[in-house]
Amino acid sequence: MNGRDHWKGEKEMELQIAQVSKEFRDKKAVNGVSLSLTPGIWGLLGANGSGKTTLMRIIAGIMEPTGGDVLCDGIPIRTLGERYRDIFGYLPQEFGFYPEFSVKDYLEYMAALKGLDRTKTKERIDALLEQLTLQDVRKKKISRLSGGMKRRVGIAQALLNDPRILILDEPTSGLDPGERVRFRNLISEFSMGRIVLISTHIVPDVEYIAARNAVMKDGRIVAQGTTQELVKLVEGKVWSCSVPAQKLAEYEHSLRVVNLKCGEGDRAEIRYLAGEAAVAGSVPAEPRLEDLYLWLFPEAGR
Repeated sequence: MNGRDHWKGEKEMELQIAQVSKEFRDKKAVNGVSLSLTPGIWGLLGANGSGKTTLMRIIAGIMEPTGGDVLCDGIPIRTLGERYRDIFGYLPQEFGFYPEFSVKDYLEYMAALKGLDRTKTKERIDALLEQLTLQDVRKKKISRLSGGMKRRVGIAQALLNDPRILILDEPTSGLDPGERVRFRNLISEFSMGRIVLISTHIVPDVEYIAARNAVMKDGRIVAQGTTQELVKLVEGKVWSCSVPAQKLAEYEHSLRVVNLKCGEGDRAEIRYLAGEAAVAGSVPAEPRLEDLYLWLFPEAGR
């Protein structure tokens, strides 16, 4: 029985991350992480070095945790083995390829490694090349592609086996704004009935498409919930006000300014984070997911 047959007819799949930890000598990169993922798009937010990539590699089954387990429908993925890999797609932060491979050659090679039916491989590759606007470079060597195009090739290989579980580590790195919009639309459409986990430090990548988000910091999950639930954590901490334009540098130095807009004349509008109003005339602003991220990772706004 292959992996796809094993889950055929199941109403809802669950991927459980149960108290997972990973230690590297004197550093605990992942520290007791627990998440229960069900079909839909999940965002995993965190600054570089927060442990996201290590956790992704453990979920992908290419790194053993020091403690805890990853289970698919209650069965450890190490026990499922090939059945898990049959339904799994993964885009690592950096994916390898042979420099002489063309886009088409690489995807055919990856399809063979995944054990895909040869008669269906061409049809699947053609569909992905069209969806990811890679038709014009299908015969071009990957080594000669732009960073954004290489990333799209990586996304294509992750989708080759039409996975039930899709893990994407910083998928929009190197993509331009238009490519990022197309990526979000593609993943939103693909996610129906599937578990999709997107790890990123770019909040807009998941703000509007993720059903739920988890925020990871120093190897731990420090917050999780829907966007609406998470932004409540910074209610009363986001402010806006008008200040003299000539004092902008002073305010930027003394406040955690997240946005500023210079208008006509000698005034500027600023949006800042603080436990209480720090400037006369400040009014509460409606919080966004990016505000929570910058509140939890103040270094990201510097």
